[in-house]
This record gives sequence, structure tokens and C-alpha cells, in this order.
Amino acid sequence: MIFEKMNVKEISEHILKLDLENENHELVCIELKKDKRKSVNKMGETLSRKIREWENEKTRLESMFLYENELFSKGKKYIAGIDEVGRGPLSGPVVSAAVVLPNDCIIRGLNDSKKLSEKNRNSIYNEIMQKALDVSIGMVNPEEIDIINILNATKLSMKRAVDSLKIKVEHLLVDALKLEDIEIEQTAIIKGDEKSASIAAASIIAKVARDHIMIEMGRHYKEYGFERNKGYGTAEHIYALKKIGPVEIHRKSFIEGIIGGEAD
Repeated sequence: MIFEKMNVKEISEHILKLDLENENHELVCIELKKDKRKSVNKMGETLSRKIREWENEKTRLESMFLYENELFSKGKKYIAGIDEVGRGPLSGPVVSAAVVLPNDCIIRGLNDSKKLSEKNRNSIYNEIMQKALDVSIGMVNPEEIDIINILNATKLSMKRAVDSLKIKVEHLLVDALKLEDIEIEQTAIIKGDEKSASIAAASIIAKVARDHIMIEMGRHYKEYGFERNKGYGTAEHIYALKKIGPVEIHRKSFIEGIIGGEAD
């Protein structure tokens, strides 16, 4: 590419069309930096920085596939990551997701859902839904949580997510927990949503799914601010709870210390 024959606007438009993720553009950077125009030199520096950022991101993403790649190398074809969200809120369900990603799947920005902004999380959610081989959700409602406790409810929501998968998976990568009554091989990974791409993807799917539920609940129970607090014990939520009392989506076992016997 001879940039000398192009004006600055044409060069800028050309750079915007470059595929940084699938093509090598180091030679383009060199040509830009050799140009006599300072504005074009700056474009070369910016492009070099973006290339370095993508290389670093690609390395990070590859490191998140260590568990999956080890299983792929052993002949496993379908591996599901499992994670949950909603263990701590005073209201709403605990939600788990199971996600089966293809080998060599690259989703830029994929990370533990807690480390992502809502905008990035929703964008990555859509990409996961497009690229995943299978995605499923499992939920346990507040009444069930009160009966079996939150730890057992979390495991049950995970099991329901696994049972809802259409693909017959050969191994489960589970965030922190060991699931009982499941014959599929599994590996529990502490902080798995930071270490495994499949678990990170599941954490995003579960988070977005639960957020949508709580936003909808906010429309039904406007005094509690569920669309903002997602059921967690914010000052706004606790004030409404004490003033108005609980509604059907509250976890009675979680709010006894806040409103006493009124939770019964």
C-alpha cells in the first residue's frame, strides 16, 4: 500500500476497515510511520498500539482456554462451563447457566461478568449466544431457596442448567462447586469465572438472564427498586422492605433479621 498517493481522510478510512483480529498489519504500521505527514505518523502509532492491545488480549483469552484445551487434547469434544449468579440477594431466583463453546472460540473481552460494565456484558452476551454450540439456564425460585438453603439451591440451579442442555456434554467445568447426582465428569475450579473461558461465558449468560428477570420484577413491584438493585440489600430496598413488607419474590430466610417475624 503506497499511502503517499492517498490523502489523510482516505488513509483514515482505510485503517478503519482493517481486520486487526485475523490479519497482520505490521507492514502497514511501518509504512504509516515512514510517511512525511505527522498526522499519518500518528495513525501508525495508534494502529501499532491497537495491534499490541489485541495481541495482549489474545494471549489473555488463550490462557482462559487452558482447562478446555487440556480436555480437547484428551478427545473431549463437548465441554460445558457452569456458573451461577444471585446467591446473595434478598429477593429473586438464583440463576445458573451452562455454556458449550467450540474449540478455538475467540470472544474479545470475555471475562468474569463482575468485571464487565453492563454495556460490555450485554454485547459479549450477544456474541456468546451467536458463537456457543449450546446455552441453557437453570433457576431455583425464592420459595425453594427457603426450603433447601442457598448452597443446595445453587447446586440445584446448576444441575437444572446442565439437564437443559441439548448437546450431550462430556465434561463439566464448574465454578467452585462439585455437583452431586450428575454422572458427567466434572472439574471444580476455584474462581473459575476468571480462569476458564467456558465458565466466564456462563457467568455472563447467568448474570444477564437474572438481571432481565429482576428488571421485570421492578415493573411489578415499583417500590423496591429491583430494576436498580437486582434484589440486593441496598438502602432503598431495605427501606421499602421495612415500610411495606415483603412480596412473594423475597427470600424469607434472608430477611428475617431485617423485619423479624414479619417474614413468616
